[in-house]
Amino acid sequence: MLTQVADAVAALGPAWSWVIAGLFLAGAEILAPGVFLIWLGLAALATGLAAAALPLPWQGQALLFAALAVGFLAVAARLQRRGARPPAAALNRADRGLVGREGVLDAPIVKGAGCIRFDDTLWRVEGPDLPAGVRVRVIAVGGTILRVEAA
Repeated sequence: MLTQVADAVAALGPAWSWVIAGLFLAGAEILAPGVFLIWLGLAALATGLAAAALPLPWQGQALLFAALAVGFLAVAARLQRRGARPPAAALNRADRGLVGREGVLDAPIVKGAGCIRFDDTLWRVEGPDLPAGVRVRVIAVGGTILRVEAA
């Protein structure tokens, strides 16, 4: 049985062996999720494409696979850091994302108080007296009240 597998791999050639290994690793990511095996699978696929295009000895293919795997994992680490979660203090605090946002007043600001709608929430605002329909910018958040200025 083992000799039949070895003969089949030899018949396919090294390029197809890398492609099959890459597809196997990418498929294994579905069974063992963790966003790790997909990068190794991509490195194996890229090695297979390089082996098909260039006459590389098996040692060169192995080194190319190792270099690509390290490179892809470095890219994955950078992508993961870029999409890192906000600090715990900012979790479930949508109001912190409102500072700097601009919107149009729903109700006029009279005697320092008015209303504005962001997404599906109606917020109370404080600021200079302004008519409804004026574009304002949020400059601070105090509890459930937004401090605004004319934009």
